[in-house]
Amino acid sequence: MPLIECVPNFSEGVNLEIIEQITREIESVEGVKLLDVDPGKATNRTVVTFVGEPQPVIDAAFLAIKKASELIDMSTHKGEHPRMGATDVCPLIPISDITMEETVVYAKKLAERVGNFLHIPVYLYESAASKEERKNLATIRAGEYEGLADKLKDPQWTPDYGPATFNAKSGATVIGARDFLVAYNVNLNTTSTRRANSVAFDLRENGRVKEENGKKVLDANGQEVREPGLLKSVKAIGWFIEEYGIAQISMNLTNISITPLHIAFDMAVERAHARGMRVTGSELVGLVPLKSMLDAGKYFLEKQRRSTGISEAELIRIAVKSMGLDELTPFDPQKKIIEYVLQNQTTKKLVDMNLTAFANETASESPAPGGGSIAAYMGALGASLGTMVANLSSHKKGWDDQWKYFSDWAEKGQQLKDELLKLVDEDTASFNKIMEAFGLPKGSEEEKAQRSAAIQAATLYATQVPLRTMQTTFNVFEICEAMVEKGNPNSVTDAAVGALCARSAVYGAYLNVCINASGLKDKTIADQLIAEATSLLEASLDKEKEILALTKTKM
Repeated sequence: MPLIECVPNFSEGVNLEIIEQITREIESVEGVKLLDVDPGKATNRTVVTFVGEPQPVIDAAFLAIKKASELIDMSTHKGEHPRMGATDVCPLIPISDITMEETVVYAKKLAERVGNFLHIPVYLYESAASKEERKNLATIRAGEYEGLADKLKDPQWTPDYGPATFNAKSGATVIGARDFLVAYNVNLNTTSTRRANSVAFDLRENGRVKEENGKKVLDANGQEVREPGLLKSVKAIGWFIEEYGIAQISMNLTNISITPLHIAFDMAVERAHARGMRVTGSELVGLVPLKSMLDAGKYFLEKQRRSTGISEAELIRIAVKSMGLDELTPFDPQKKIIEYVLQNQTTKKLVDMNLTAFANETASESPAPGGGSIAAYMGALGASLGTMVANLSSHKKGWDDQWKYFSDWAEKGQQLKDELLKLVDEDTASFNKIMEAFGLPKGSEEEKAQRSAAIQAATLYATQVPLRTMQTTFNVFEICEAMVEKGNPNSVTDAAVGALCARSAVYGAYLNVCINASGLKDKTIADQLIAEATSLLEASLDKEKEILALTKTKM
């Protein structure tokens, strides 16, 4: 599911009633989740964070900008933070399964809508900028609201959307697409802000002003010469936090694909050590994408030459402990990782049950979960056994030179296991779709036609899901065979049992493909699905025999 985050900044931080009216507009849009509302009295500004699929997000953003234009009067606004409009800036950030280029398209759709329907001048910035000189928000906002009337008269500052006339009440809005910004603080064993700043200047892209003999170095034009820092797309400063009694390096990672979290941490450790200090831990301010935590976990495992083919939860735990993210306050992944915050915790999932509950649910009088879900789960168990042998082999004494080979197999096994676990619930969901289709009204001819079409669509889906289980599980044989052949000799039979699980999973899913395909009216499609399933079954039976024969030679 493609997800984008939206972080509009509204020029109101004192009147909470106005803020609530704006956020209610956001919450009124189905498919959008409000994550955070952060008002600031001194700045008279509120930063709101919400997330969802692209279209609902820009719908919610439009409604929020519209409400802000109705409630906030910029002609009377005062605040410490630079601003030029009631909705000052509204960035869209790609979170998962969507590219920056695709996010830019949505930013432009939102900007056009705001300009045309709300008659607010709109400028595009960052990745959505129409001109290179408009990429930087500070450049666009120069002169702020007070200078906006004159700015709009300058042809160089014609808005990208909306009228080139001064809107005294709403000002102007900047809309764009940018990378996810991570606010990240690294803890030091010092109370000195000056020493924390020295590390911050080492790290930040902007670096520090070059000095010689205690004097600033100037170029031929009299401008200060700067020594660039070590990390691209990083802003940093040192400060003292009285609450914790320590100094911190406070960083904004403005492009985590260029400088990810774990690199920022490790470089801070290196530079602090070079200056006689130690990093004792760190903290994340706000939310972080799941990928950042998984990448960090893998990074620290690879430094130890240990397998990265472990569970998502374990990778996160390694990341938290490696960077000391729980030093100051507990780190709860369910509250700090953006994808986890978005999960609907009220949705009952089979894979979240313990083994006894899952068995009891299967044994109950309910027709689902049934054979399709059990087949997917058997496939997941087969992948898990193959992965286990890969991990054991990666850590086997005397096999250190092979750790990466086995780690790669383990990582592939984890991916297959995770996909098959999703199919456990998806198979049950496909059965429920059929039941829902049969429950549709069938009074009029139109209703009968709609019901018949819905039943056929649900039946096709219910046939395709077990076929996906077969396709995914077939890849498990490759892992099991490699582990029987080259894995830890003490675990050869574990890999063989994994192959047995995979064979049963493929056969079970095959039966579901056949029974569900029999309900399809389009026999051409039904025959195609059954033919593919039959081919996979035959190949699976052959692979099982090969792996078992190989196993006997290793015993």
